[in-house]
Amino acid sequence: MKSALNRSLAAVAIAGLTLGVAACNTPAENVAEVKADSMEDQADIVREQTDAKADAMEDKADTMDTKTDGMDSKAEQATENKAAAVRAAGEAKADAMEDKADAVRDAADKK
Repeated sequence: MKSALNRSLAAVAIAGLTLGVAACNTPAENVAEVKADSMEDQADIVREQTDAKADAMEDKADTMDTKTDGMDSKAEQATENKAAAVRAAGEAKADAMEDKADAVRDAADKK
């Protein structure tokens, strides 16, 4: 529910910004801006999906160790390490997508 609300608020904000930018830009810049916004939206989705997957993996890891001795079992630690790798890969992919969006904007600004 929270992520749906966040996406809705982001969409409203982006729509408002796009309209504001559209008043100042050429048609080619407007197209680039919309494309870049879409790319950033996709990056946000990637980030949300990988966070959800990593969270689920961490929850699973927590159920693997039933002892309350403060020590992780090897299986729990391995799963947590995999979750961290999933989260890092998702962040890297989303960051790369945002960099491409920035490049689209920069290319339009240079024209």
